[in-house]
Amino acid sequence: MQALLQRIGFAAAACAALFIAGCSTAPKGPLGPDGNALPENVVTTAAAYFMPADFNALPAVRPADWTNALTAFRASCTVMGQESLWTKACANAQFATDETAESFFSTYFEAYEVISREKAASPTDTGLMTGYYEPMLRGSRRAHGPYRYPLYGVPEDLITVDLTSLHPQLKGLRLKGKVVGNRLVPYDTRREITAKKDVKAPVLCWVDDPVDAFFLQIQGSGRVLLDDGTWMRVGYADQNGHPYRAIGGWLIENAGLTRDEMSMQRIRRWVRENPKRMRELLNTNPNFVFFEERVGMGEADGPLGAQAVPLTPGASVAVDRRYWKLGVPFVTEVTQDNPAMAFARPVIAQDTGGAISGVIRFDYFWGFGDIAGAQAGRQKSRAHAWVLVPRGMKPSDIMMAR
Repeated sequence: MQALLQRIGFAAAACAALFIAGCSTAPKGPLGPDGNALPENVVTTAAAYFMPADFNALPAVRPADWTNALTAFRASCTVMGQESLWTKACANAQFATDETAESFFSTYFEAYEVISREKAASPTDTGLMTGYYEPMLRGSRRAHGPYRYPLYGVPEDLITVDLTSLHPQLKGLRLKGKVVGNRLVPYDTRREITAKKDVKAPVLCWVDDPVDAFFLQIQGSGRVLLDDGTWMRVGYADQNGHPYRAIGGWLIENAGLTRDEMSMQRIRRWVRENPKRMRELLNTNPNFVFFEERVGMGEADGPLGAQAVPLTPGASVAVDRRYWKLGVPFVTEVTQDNPAMAFARPVIAQDTGGAISGVIRFDYFWGFGDIAGAQAGRQKSRAHAWVLVPRGMKPSDIMMAR
């Protein structure tokens, strides 16, 4: 019996020792995606943790991609170069060369790995990168023959209400609607707009394919080859205020398609195979985009992004403006399995979009035309990101939400 008690006492002491040891090694700081404590030098904001990173330890990037990113950053500097946040970097960007592009970024910026804490209980270093492009459509300035589908300008009865004046907590929030009688009501949905014959909006041109017109609204800008041989460039001007809904979800639920096979090309094929259900599919997205004609742009120029500078193929991304200021550089690393895709690129935040939601959420601009469209249509990649913060500044300085 005494031996048994000794064994029990030893076991209890061992358990107590383990308990004490467990307490002494409990993480003191915030936990990272792997459940371990983040380093003491991690920078915490409301939306993300920023873990300082050695620039030389970032994913390997081709010299040509650093040069491309430098070109895009210089474009951003034309609109933000006088802001104190960017003054030094923008001034020195003008003296960097193709050969010194990487050195420019490592000299004037500090790298931080981005860990999203949008879900406080489960921080993650993995986000999503999709792709977009500038499509080409065929159209006419007048309705005739196959040119029956209008690209609308901003309606005269569309009203935007900025809620900032009502309460400071509503800063950045806007309502879209129209006046009916003496009431402000939601503006028409896609279904209602496409069914009307008297939409109170100018028609910029008429195109020959309603699916092309739909995807133009998702991309935000494009070029129209007119029937007289000239080109028209159009870009986002406004939208009807209804939420964007991806039509791929409807196809998965109602048409038997799988998530893995979903792409722009697959959606187009389904429409060709099911033309009578085209409107049913497109109308599941109530959001509707209105355009403006973009004049004075060179043929080689990319479309204008939200920062009002031409986008650079392979270096411009759209981000969630609730979190990031435009002009911010990142190094991104993406992978995906089906279809296979993997690359590491430095990119500049120069655009935004209704479907871009999240701290580690990017839409990568592939360029103009069908080849770019094929790449964009198949991209749905896992993304890791390192934000580049001007030296002497804090990560919170380059964020909208702190």
